[in-house]
Amino acid sequence: QVQLVESGGGLVQRGGSLRLSCAASGFIFSIYRMGWYRQAPGKQRELVATIGSGDSTNYADSVKGRFTISRDNAKNTVYLHMNSLKPEDTAVYYCNAEYLGTRQDYWGQGTQVTVSS
Repeated sequence: QVQLVESGGGLVQRGGSLRLSCAASGFIFSIYRMGWYRQAPGKQRELVATIGSGDSTNYADSVKGRFTISRDNAKNTVYLHMNSLKPEDTAVYYCNAEYLGTRQDYWGQGTQVTVSS
C-alpha cells in the first residue's frame, strides 16, 4: 500500500522558514521522481520543485533561490526547505511520487503552509 505522509507545515511570518517532509512507503522510493506541488485557494495546483532519482532538481521560477528540495533514500523521505517565505507562498503543499514513463503517480494528503504579512 502506497503512502505519502507530509508534515512540517504551519503558520510562519513573512521572511521565515519551514521544512516540509514527506515520508514514503509501499514503493521503491529511490527510483521515483519526487516532487512538491502546491495549491492556493481558488487556484490550480502548481509545481514547486522536483528531484529525480539521480538527484537532478527543477524549481518553479517563483521559488528559485529560496526553496531547496532534497531526498534521503535511506529514509524514504523527501524534504522541501523553504526560506524567505512570502504571503504568496501560502497554500496546501502536496508531495508527489512519479515513476517516469509509467502511470505510477502518487499523491500525499497535503500540508497547509500559511505565511502572514
